[in-house]
Amino acid sequence: MSSDTSTQQTPAELNDEVDFEALLSPDGLLSICGFGSLLSERSARSTFPDLINFRVARLNGFRRVFAHAAPFDTNSWIEKGQIRSFMERELEFRFLAVVPETLDGKPYQNPAVLCARYSDEEFFRVRCKGSKEIYFQHYGQFGIDKIWVDDIFPCRVYLRHCVLAANNLGDMASNNFLDHTFLGDRKTTIREYLATAGSGIMEEEPPESIKSRYEG
Repeated sequence: MSSDTSTQQTPAELNDEVDFEALLSPDGLLSICGFGSLLSERSARSTFPDLINFRVARLNGFRRVFAHAAPFDTNSWIEKGQIRSFMERELEFRFLAVVPETLDGKPYQNPAVLCARYSDEEFFRVRCKGSKEIYFQHYGQFGIDKIWVDDIFPCRVYLRHCVLAANNLGDMASNNFLDHTFLGDRKTTIREYLATAGSGIMEEEPPESIKSRYEG
């Protein structure tokens, strides 16, 4: 899933750990803005066991789009020592510094990190250093030759998990996710998809091996 920027002013891009560290709070914590599986506190804690202050926030100027191929299938604080592992885990994304708001429109004091859509060309040139071997390690071995595509559908288990996670955050978050998250065509909302070609997804149980994590 990607997060596309709108026509608003482009947020600052974060290219290395120094850029991330510039966003640290006085307590040495980094705010992460999650919009997919990280809408689930359970899922977020499986990634960042020591995260604190998991909370709902609003981020203007972006939209969620399911256009991300992967080899496997909110807003909270993490510690400085977790920055490198976070960057490695989300290697195929563009890291942006954004300013989320509370639900009543007040900007948070510290900027947060958002994982937005990268490009295949930049990923190969920058993150893989132009090396086909490095690309193969990350994606090629899984038969993926293009990461960002517009003609794929969401992983059914993952989509169900995201919808349940949004539901757990209340009606406002649930309706926002259903009505402002799109398929790769950037026209079909998730609500429309679940009512048509994606019907039945919410009734499907995830495999036992991931059930504890992918239940919203």
